[in-house]
Amino acid sequence: MINKRLAGCIIAAVITLFIVPQLSAQHKEYYPDPDTAIRKRLEEWQDLKFGLLMHWGPYSQWGVVESWSICPEDLSWATGARKKGVADNYADYLKSYESLKTTFNPFKFNPEKWASAAKEAGMKYLVFTTKHHDGFCMFDTKLTDYKVTDAACRFSSDARSNITKEIFSAFRKENFWIGAYYSKPDWHSDYYWWKKFPAVDRNCNYSIEKHPEQWKRFTEYTHGQIEELMSEYGKIDILWLDGGWVKKKTEDEVKAELSEVYENSRWARNPQSQDIDMPGLVRKARAKQPQLIVVDRAVAGVHQNYLTPEQHIPEKGLLYPWETCMTMAGSWSYVPGDVYKPADELVKKLVDIVSKGGNYLLNIGPGPDGELDSVAYSRLKEIGNWMKINGEAIYNTRMYSVFGEGENIRYTQSKDGKAKYVFLFSFPGEKLSLKNITAGKKSIVQLLGSNMKIAAKQTVNGLEISIPSALKTVANYVWVLKIQDK
Repeated sequence: MINKRLAGCIIAAVITLFIVPQLSAQHKEYYPDPDTAIRKRLEEWQDLKFGLLMHWGPYSQWGVVESWSICPEDLSWATGARKKGVADNYADYLKSYESLKTTFNPFKFNPEKWASAAKEAGMKYLVFTTKHHDGFCMFDTKLTDYKVTDAACRFSSDARSNITKEIFSAFRKENFWIGAYYSKPDWHSDYYWWKKFPAVDRNCNYSIEKHPEQWKRFTEYTHGQIEELMSEYGKIDILWLDGGWVKKKTEDEVKAELSEVYENSRWARNPQSQDIDMPGLVRKARAKQPQLIVVDRAVAGVHQNYLTPEQHIPEKGLLYPWETCMTMAGSWSYVPGDVYKPADELVKKLVDIVSKGGNYLLNIGPGPDGELDSVAYSRLKEIGNWMKINGEAIYNTRMYSVFGEGENIRYTQSKDGKAKYVFLFSFPGEKLSLKNITAGKKSIVQLLGSNMKIAAKQTVNGLEISIPSALKTVANYVWVLKIQDK
């Protein structure tokens, strides 16, 4: 018999060699972390299912998409993101954007209110943008003055100006896992966009090969800020790294990117290896935060502990830990008058994701005053009402042998396999036939929210269930059958 430790190593090796096709070119491969403690921690993370992502910074004052309006690439979604009427030329626009630091004053900032609303919705973990691509730090870093606690920022005089610390503390008190979003590229840092040269795209704007000392400073800057976050902000469970183009590249990868640049002149790029020593960074971070989950987004390797398809749900799920990150409204950051998805759509997306083995990281962008839109609070409450009845079919579950059937039926099962859950996106007539799930003669079938036992019969055509129409009022949006094996 193979001992458990050896079996685990064999399984990890097999998964490592198994490359799974992906919908997104960013998510082609998965390599399990060699540390068994990290893999165990990922199992615990997979039990949580539902989290909150928050994009917030001084850009909320303009109601523009986070960071990207200062990206100098000639792409419609970059130039189109810019605030109208600010400046005719890029240099003046960038100057005005960075001056938003001085007027940022979220006087209604109340992270306890956010944490309470997220808890009521049934969320279990938080990921907050400590620094986005624009380089503005929502924490009290000692390595730059482009931060919320600098004296030139209006909010710095507030007792709660160290926004990241306040948010982490408020959510931790509600027993949330804490995730720190951190952008690897930094468009404010002279070590990344060196003022000696013009920036032409999202990448480092100088030759790293010619100026290794400048890149070394940037690497040290990045390591230093993450060390601050890991040392001074309490227990951190997830380090969520964005900006996947900042990565170590092979010579062949650089050549391939050069070829792509010549073939596609719409996106001017600087193909070169942007190696920030991820092994060293992770080693130092985990010295401060043992069992830290690291998500080096869109960079295949052992430091991408789970994958993060963005704004879409994989058609059939994935064979490794994953999380769909998705906006509740239309934009990641605050936009006045943004349209929020209705509660039934949000619940159905949650069910669809969980049935396919994933987690749902739902984003809300606070406004410039530090408050969420009233519609966001309403949606969180509506989701919470549904979760209070049906949460047992979401938390601590795993994917069934198939994720569902058709467009309107989804499945999950308890980790021990003794309970199976059937999610119905529309309330059926009194007769329901399920082809992909079975029940034993002694199985108990109930609709969550009701104690009534429901008649079920296994036939050659599938499992036939009779659901009294009176039970439709038990829940909203999605109804959940529980099949408990005895």
